[in-house]
Amino acid sequence: MGGRRGSRTQRKHFKQSRENVWKRPKTESSSDPNNPNSNNPAWQPFATQNPSFDEYYKEQGIVSPEEWDAFMEMLRKPLPAAFRINATSQFCEDIRSQLENDFMKSLQAEAIEGSDLEPIKPLPWYPDNLAWQSNFSRMQLRKNQTLERFHEFLKLETEIGNISRQEAVSMVPPLFLDVRPDHFVLDVCAAPGSKTFQLLEIIHHSAKGRFLPDGMVLANDLDVQRCNLLIHQTKRMCTANLIVTNHEGQHFPGCRSHKNISNGSETTNNLEQSITQLLFDRVLCDVPCSGDGTLRKAPDIWRKWNGGMGNGLHCLQIHIAMRGLSLLKVGGRMVYSTCSMNPVENEAVVAEILRRCGGSVELVDVSNELPQLIRRPGLTKWKVRDKGVWLPSYKDARKLQRNGIVPSMFPSGKNYVDLTNNNQKIENGESVNAEDVDQPDDTISSIDDLEEEVSDLPLQRCMRIVPHDQNTGAFFIAVLHKVSHLPAIPDKSATSQGKLSTRSELHENLSDQATEEINGLEVSSVDGADEKISEVASMAEENISEMALEATDEKISEETSEVDEKISDVALEADLVDDEPAGGAPESNSSEAADKKTDSAKTGEKRKLQIQGKWKGVDPVLFFQDETIINSIKTFYGIDESFPFTGHLVTRNKDANHVKRIYYVSKSVRDVLDLNFRVGQQLKITSVGLKMFERQSSREGSSAPCSFRISSEGLPVILPYITKQILYASPADFKHLLQYKSIKFADFVDADFGQKAADLMLGCCVIVLREGDKSLSDHIQADASAIAIGCWKGRSSLSVMVTAMDCQELLERLSARIETEKNGTLAPESLGVLDKKQGMSGENGTPLEDHNVEAMKIQDTNASE
Repeated sequence: MGGRRGSRTQRKHFKQSRENVWKRPKTESSSDPNNPNSNNPAWQPFATQNPSFDEYYKEQGIVSPEEWDAFMEMLRKPLPAAFRINATSQFCEDIRSQLENDFMKSLQAEAIEGSDLEPIKPLPWYPDNLAWQSNFSRMQLRKNQTLERFHEFLKLETEIGNISRQEAVSMVPPLFLDVRPDHFVLDVCAAPGSKTFQLLEIIHHSAKGRFLPDGMVLANDLDVQRCNLLIHQTKRMCTANLIVTNHEGQHFPGCRSHKNISNGSETTNNLEQSITQLLFDRVLCDVPCSGDGTLRKAPDIWRKWNGGMGNGLHCLQIHIAMRGLSLLKVGGRMVYSTCSMNPVENEAVVAEILRRCGGSVELVDVSNELPQLIRRPGLTKWKVRDKGVWLPSYKDARKLQRNGIVPSMFPSGKNYVDLTNNNQKIENGESVNAEDVDQPDDTISSIDDLEEEVSDLPLQRCMRIVPHDQNTGAFFIAVLHKVSHLPAIPDKSATSQGKLSTRSELHENLSDQATEEINGLEVSSVDGADEKISEVASMAEENISEMALEATDEKISEETSEVDEKISDVALEADLVDDEPAGGAPESNSSEAADKKTDSAKTGEKRKLQIQGKWKGVDPVLFFQDETIINSIKTFYGIDESFPFTGHLVTRNKDANHVKRIYYVSKSVRDVLDLNFRVGQQLKITSVGLKMFERQSSREGSSAPCSFRISSEGLPVILPYITKQILYASPADFKHLLQYKSIKFADFVDADFGQKAADLMLGCCVIVLREGDKSLSDHIQADASAIAIGCWKGRSSLSVMVTAMDCQELLERLSARIETEKNGTLAPESLGVLDKKQGMSGENGTPLEDHNVEAMKIQDTNASE
């Protein structure tokens, strides 16, 4: 079930995110030492203009001259807030109905009465009215009572996971991926995770009626702390179909377990239920960019912006996109996107991709998809600006000796060599073949004589979203389809004999040690030798600046040194796989570390450095195979044999005797983990799977027949298979459990339910809301859509094991349903029974408030593990 809070990722890890510069500071301007007018309390907004910005984009022609003023006016306005309803949430229909029939109408009434507030509205191009937009500022939300209620609604539902706050244009790229429930999807640069969450929604929502989707999402990001933010975002989804990794996008591991297997179209033998190479049906490349499309939400970019920002990222963007295509299956689709308006980061990158891939990749025309989304075609001509000088073609860069400019930045992508130079050196000092480049026209003698280049590629199939069309940010999107295998050596505008030599030597070294057999475990020494060599070569063939060239050489050295360390790494990995068969998966690396530091502090010991294969300082990912614990869980909860347990449980602790959390993974994730073990754990995994069971460490919990309780995140997945320790409560009793947190058996409205609760075994149990007028004796088969909560059956009472926020949200949802469903309306006398029977006291005559605090001790103990 989407929309259950369970993340333990610590918020301190992402407090350093970009501040909201539109918000007025709490301190008065007089406290600002840099403000000369200390007596003026008025807040001075950011300067929303930059002459260089105006000159650059006017020359590029991203909008017509007639539109320029409207374009700039919109860029200077704050960005409207946008959010998306989680389509997989139990309460998706309720939330949408509340927005359409409650908030939308009440806010519209406010506007009609003379207020200039614009009511919230669904985004017309997003399917099923699941995405919404509003123009309200924080000040308006505070001053208006209706808006304040709306704001509190947004905060609660976002925290629970029923709603995701996301910029409107950021929602577009996943929609063009055409994701299906059986697809393997790679999100190369995933943090902060809003698009990953959206991809997971699509996979789960389109897999209606299935236990778990056959597909999965692998979300990757370079920065560890951004990975923590990504984990925090996606944990609200409560999915077993996600892996989060921490790699450079341009060097993402290929995990090839057999040296000579071809990439792309090969299918796995039906008899062999394992994959042999990590390939994806869909790839999202939302690459790092200069970000000037986000000026409306980050106006501090105005003063920082300069024309060279896009030039500095161009080559990296190409490398990431090419790596994404190499990991894409033949017949698969990749979306390349940026939040930049710069053609050097957009059309120029797409054009270079098409040139390198020849006919193996085509640019898809998606103009008929999402017809209500206003978009503009990509540019076919643009210029490059470097250090205040316009360069219409690479000929100009050569003449002016602009070493930071590469041919792929220009529409034609052609390289030119000055034949008057006998040595025929290119900008990095290495020779090239005259046949490999275009010769300059002898009749051209000055820059003024040069004509502007125009690309002959179908770049108009790309999409540009501009702010003033639909009151959004700016965005660029290109949809690519892989029709055949990529060329062995990409078609480039320039090649270097020196670099070819480096490539050949590296190929020899990697090929000699491509596959190692250690203790019967086959491990690939490289991330798909051919693809990695191609990637390293491409890194060496293009340099954006002296710094980029140094980084390239360092990366080649890194890749070569990894081969030398492989034998010792693999030996360690083999030990982890063979000697530690028990294990599980994490919520987040940081939270696991914090938990274990607490444990170490208790024992006075220093925490041992964790190792995940060759990745030091990372908690291991191990399959959990302790049959004693697994059987005790199965027996205690009466889990049906049809529930797939074997090979689906993982942990992050090498010590099977001290496992605190057991995570559940889907078959697709299990297959990827299995492949990762076979290739020597090339993936650096920071989070995997869905937390299913937690060890109950309280004093009362340790005496229970089963030491593991079912987590609230994993409950919806396993609920249909539980046959013991499960009860069905009336709406009155269910509501009272949420309100009072703990109730004595004798104090339930339904005495029969109270007796059945008393008869349960000591430990965790599941309480399901009994809908309609069904009696307690009716046999009801719970499914994943049922409303259920985890509780602790004590010696004399039943206590909920759900967070206060989840209780609040469930109470509000139940109240809304009770009001709208005639058969579900509770009689007033039923609602008062509990108070009459229990009065103001709980167990042992203690005040109810104090008793509720005691009742939550079990939950708090586990929350602090």
